[in-house]
Amino acid sequence: MVKIIFLHPDLGIGGAERLVVDAALAFKNKGHDVAFYTNHHDPTHCFAETRDGTFPVTVVGDWIPRSVFGRFKAACAYIRMVYAAVYMAWYVIPVEEPTLIFCDLISLCVPFLKLARGPFRIVFYCHHPDKLLSSEGGILKKLYRAPLNWLEELTTAQADKVLVNSKYTARVYQDAFQRIKDLPDICYPSINTEYFRMTVPKPLKEIVPVGTDKFVFLSINRYERKKNLQLALRAMEHLKHILNETEWSRVHLIMAGGFDPINLENMEHFIELTDLAAELDIEDHVTFMKSPKDDEKVSLLYYSRALVYTPSNEHFGIVPLEAMYFRKPVIAVNSGGPTETVVNDVTGFLCEPTSKSFAKAMSKLLTNPELGEKLGEAGLKRFESKFSFDAFTEQLDGILTRERQIISEVRAIEYENRKRK
Repeated sequence: MVKIIFLHPDLGIGGAERLVVDAALAFKNKGHDVAFYTNHHDPTHCFAETRDGTFPVTVVGDWIPRSVFGRFKAACAYIRMVYAAVYMAWYVIPVEEPTLIFCDLISLCVPFLKLARGPFRIVFYCHHPDKLLSSEGGILKKLYRAPLNWLEELTTAQADKVLVNSKYTARVYQDAFQRIKDLPDICYPSINTEYFRMTVPKPLKEIVPVGTDKFVFLSINRYERKKNLQLALRAMEHLKHILNETEWSRVHLIMAGGFDPINLENMEHFIELTDLAAELDIEDHVTFMKSPKDDEKVSLLYYSRALVYTPSNEHFGIVPLEAMYFRKPVIAVNSGGPTETVVNDVTGFLCEPTSKSFAKAMSKLLTNPELGEKLGEAGLKRFESKFSFDAFTEQLDGILTRERQIISEVRAIEYENRKRK
């Protein structure tokens, strides 16, 4: 058994958070001791494993502001993570003596973690280069981002091992960080299938006012503009015009998304989407949910007939895997990570990011239920062969084994050097 520490900026609800929690579960299942350190953890807005005692969670630096008058969010996030890294270097690592420190999202913490002495290795999981996530701006924005972008590349290179979530992200990583010569390893995320298997779905009406006689399309994504959730609503409006009245009466879209009440964009975009549904005159066919609990998400996946996944150039996308596990066909944009998980016309449909293309795929499933079942079965087989939690666990354990071997070799060299002296 070894000690593994995870450092993550905000243990809320999202794909990055699900990845680190699942990685922690994988290590724990192998008998290792795992703990989390984070800048923020709200027990009312997090995954169950971080609040039910599965892992100890320590919050460090939450008193540091997230922004200054609504600006400089990236700089504040960097400062918060640096503070946590320095705290760990001085007070945690010397006591806990971890073998592996697993961090993600903000690489600036890496050199500060290395201030601690000891035979530990740092793995940085790059979900996507942060420099590419920043919105365009004027000259002041570019001057503000320039040092942050330079630091991101410099500090990412200082990690002992870099992992990425897909071949797509690996290509983006190489293009964004051209001065880093070492190639990252691809570690596909997975999902905690044990929880899904053990959770009994609740009746759908206990969660949303939608009958099981409806043909339910499901969208699960955070309420963020970059997730292009408007596409799902506009596809529904387009679908209304290509179906007859009886077929349209059966259609319902459940839009469930991560919603953080302290996140201004979440609040603004939720209102934008509900207003758009009213404007398109489809509000009677759409139900919005904020931050469904894990057991509620299981029920939504169980009773839905297909997943509608709208982000373009998504780094990977965990939700399509969850849908495939539940034998649901996936309708996704033909770009980014979903092109590696979804096989067009085999496990779902890869579409252009237009309402017409999505509506066409949705109508195929609605008018041919047997097709949906066939695609769903193929999706489950693909998940089990390539993206299972067991495969994910073995891959992470292999990484840990290699890093431990490097530590042993370093110790042997140090021992020989001391003998010569």
